[in-house]
Amino acid sequence: MAIDHPFTERLIAWQKVAGRHHLPWQKTRDPYRIWLSEIMLQQTQVATVIPYYQRFLDSFPDVMALAEAPIEAVIEHWAGLGYYARARNLHRCAQQIAAVHAGNFPNSTEQLIELAGIGRSTAAAISAFAFGERAAILDGNVKRVLCRQFGAEGFPGATAVDRSLWTLAESLLPASDIEAYTQGLMDLGATPGTRSRPRCADCPVSADCVARRDGRQSELPASRPRPAVPERSATFVLILHDGRLLLERRPPSGIWGGLLVPPEGEVNQVLANLGLNTVSQRSLPPLKHAFTHFRLTLQPVLCALETSSAVAESGMLWVDLDKAAEAGVPTPIRKLIRQVASARD
Repeated sequence: MAIDHPFTERLIAWQKVAGRHHLPWQKTRDPYRIWLSEIMLQQTQVATVIPYYQRFLDSFPDVMALAEAPIEAVIEHWAGLGYYARARNLHRCAQQIAAVHAGNFPNSTEQLIELAGIGRSTAAAISAFAFGERAAILDGNVKRVLCRQFGAEGFPGATAVDRSLWTLAESLLPASDIEAYTQGLMDLGATPGTRSRPRCADCPVSADCVARRDGRQSELPASRPRPAVPERSATFVLILHDGRLLLERRPPSGIWGGLLVPPEGEVNQVLANLGLNTVSQRSLPPLKHAFTHFRLTLQPVLCALETSSAVAESGMLWVDLDKAAEAGVPTPIRKLIRQVASARD
């Protein structure tokens, strides 16, 4: 009989007693719900995900409903969660499952990896929770846990370090209780083993933790080497008339793909292209927003139209200003719209 590593045994025992057991995607073997939660939880905290997850299921209760939905509806349900490629991949993945697998999720890690937006760690989590498959996960939280526990040096995103962490993760897999072990890794990284101010006294594996022994909790894992972050700027033209705001839908790929935003570009050129005349133009305070790989300064300009004009451009639509902030817009645009709405009150 295989004997589990002491780290593994302690983690499983702790999870069964002190881990999280009441998240809305737990206590189910439904791969659709597990998959949805895993995608939403990438780069996003649990507290933020829960209301989105519940609203998403209300509108798309199963993978076929999601596959048949228009991408615009999917994007609008995702608005505010960020990292919008996840939503586009979610939709593509649902369509793949519908077309290739007759609406049934593949039940192995190898098959799941072939689907859009599902990487090695996500596939392992789905297969462990939905099908009880013995597979290793290695997301950012788990990398932090393993680096601290075993004193792994180097930036975890580096190829050689990543490879060694996968080898370590696979060597720690339990002979049974894969669900409790996998959830325990997630719980450990999210609760006592946080990035800053880890609560070592509450950690079930702290007795053998290299980082705690050496006082290196803040050093492990090593940080990514930081290149200079590019700075970009863009002008957004907020065109108002009769209490309505003009928005356009972005192309399906790229920044804010599929979401609604005010027209972007040099103000007079935007107005000329749309055939619109204004009675006033006013610059609003700039707004900064950080993306993963660059920082964007939004330069908003508020324009009031001279007369009501039809806009012939495709993808353009007028939205009531009072409803525009909830109309499937990205977070910084939502802030701009609320700024304009409050200025009018």
